[in-house]
Amino acid sequence: MNIATSPAVGRVADLRNVMTKHGIDAVVVPSSDPHISEYLPGRWQARQWLSGFTGSVGTLIVTKDFAGLWVDSRYWVQAETQLAGTGIAMMKIPVVSSAAHLDWLAANIRKGGVVSVDGQVMGLAAANALRAAIAPNGVTLRTDLDLLNEVWRDRPGLPTAAVYEHVTPHAIASRAERLAVVREGMKKAGAAWHVVSTLDDLAWIFNLRGSDVEYNPVFVGHALIGLNDVTLFLAPGKVDAALTAKLGADGVKLADYQGAAAALAKLDGQTVLIDPARITLALVDALPASATKLEAPNPSMLAKSKKNADEAANIRKTMEQDGAALCEFFAWLEDAVAKNEAITELTIDDQITAARAKRPGFVGCSFSTIAGFNGNGAMPHYRATPESHAAIEGDGMLLIDSGGQYLGGTTDITRVVPIGKTTAEHRRDYTLVLKGMIQLSMAIFPRGVKSAALDTLARAPIWAALADYGHGTGHGVGYFLNVHEGPQSISPHAASPLAVMEPGMVTSNEPGLYRQGKWGVRIENLVLNVSAGSGEFGEFLQFETLTLCPINTQLIEQSMLDDSERRWLNHYHQMVRERLSPLVDGAAKAWLEKATQAI
Repeated sequence: MNIATSPAVGRVADLRNVMTKHGIDAVVVPSSDPHISEYLPGRWQARQWLSGFTGSVGTLIVTKDFAGLWVDSRYWVQAETQLAGTGIAMMKIPVVSSAAHLDWLAANIRKGGVVSVDGQVMGLAAANALRAAIAPNGVTLRTDLDLLNEVWRDRPGLPTAAVYEHVTPHAIASRAERLAVVREGMKKAGAAWHVVSTLDDLAWIFNLRGSDVEYNPVFVGHALIGLNDVTLFLAPGKVDAALTAKLGADGVKLADYQGAAAALAKLDGQTVLIDPARITLALVDALPASATKLEAPNPSMLAKSKKNADEAANIRKTMEQDGAALCEFFAWLEDAVAKNEAITELTIDDQITAARAKRPGFVGCSFSTIAGFNGNGAMPHYRATPESHAAIEGDGMLLIDSGGQYLGGTTDITRVVPIGKTTAEHRRDYTLVLKGMIQLSMAIFPRGVKSAALDTLARAPIWAALADYGHGTGHGVGYFLNVHEGPQSISPHAASPLAVMEPGMVTSNEPGLYRQGKWGVRIENLVLNVSAGSGEFGEFLQFETLTLCPINTQLIEQSMLDDSERRWLNHYHQMVRERLSPLVDGAAKAWLEKATQAI
């Protein structure tokens, strides 16, 4: 794309004209919506619309004579390509949680200048950090303008898909039980009211699901929960009469999505629980000055992360179905490669999704499949498109990161397979990552330990080879909900006080190693926190590996594995074979038998 054809050039120019009209020196466009979502409905994909960058994370800043997009290392290659010819500079940040864009604003906006950000999509905590960064230079922050509305002429409206109920046997707890959990948290905090805007929290509390956000079975809304009543704010027409009646029977009133702010404005003198990391500035500003704002994490967040025994049982069944689908897929892939059939990265996505779609309870993908061959696999968040993708031909490694949304759980798995001939360097990198994944899988740790403390277990073998990777080692995973869920995160940057390991949490285990332009390796399983016993030093936890799919052994340099790592892998493959064999037949079963042979 060149500067003459990039839509971003005209769009940024239009934005600058509007900035001049309002006396704005800089506009901050975050990757966010009124619900602090990771994956955004079309209406709030402003950063993507302005810049052309399609990654899920990034902050765009536009001034009168500069435009820059701040992205971390997961997106450097992608951003460099997609920003070419836009006039927007890629600004590299070292880690995901970096505030480098705030430092830039503080250093570059004139004294007495004005910075604008839409308060409807800026989280309270992020807005406070922004204001603190620029205030010492006498820079004013305006949050009352949505400048995109003045330049985005064909901006999408609110999502209109229907909301539906998540029911037994997959929904384990009732709405009343979930609301009781939230209200107990409110009482402990001393709050009479609680505002919930994050979509996975809404779905969990009300046992409802939707399709307003790609890959995540959630719906756009807000909730105002009191100790005795509750209102759910949704766009009109999203709930049918039967479900409206069921919600009413549980004490849930429905109101128009646009009325949430007005309802908050009526809470004169009330004590309101808000999570500064999970609510926008605009909603908080709607509260009357007389209201007392208690800042604390949403009670639903920690409760949602701890799956109970029945949910864990459903997840295990889901993993069996997902694993069976993957056996079918990998059997097809191996056969197609052997026959030199024409395969592309797009074919991988089509075939793996088709295999999952045959399985009971499958609803859709849990994220966009990452199928990266050779150099494309070195981009952790790579996504093949019809305009830009690779053929699977020649020699190298193919990285496949995919997942499914099922009524009984959410899956996320990464495997790497050899294509043609591989080198000693391929096998060395692959085995280093495998060692890291196994070392973390075997961990025993105190209950309540900060999840960040486990990160070095996976990195140690990779660090020993003077290598590293730029993403976290693991993220929480929802139960037929968001594939990325908090509060736990196995990452050196996990700062939340709730980011601790508790029984029932499901987390990914996915170390990696990436050689830019050459290849990428990532091996990922989902794991469940279960008891490892207790004694005089308290209760300890360990991981139960949930994901069921063979790990490629052709790429292993066996001399690099120690005896414990070899035993773990052989035991894992024995379990995979025993649990998946009843669910597959023909070529898929033959592939499973071969792929799970002991080493």
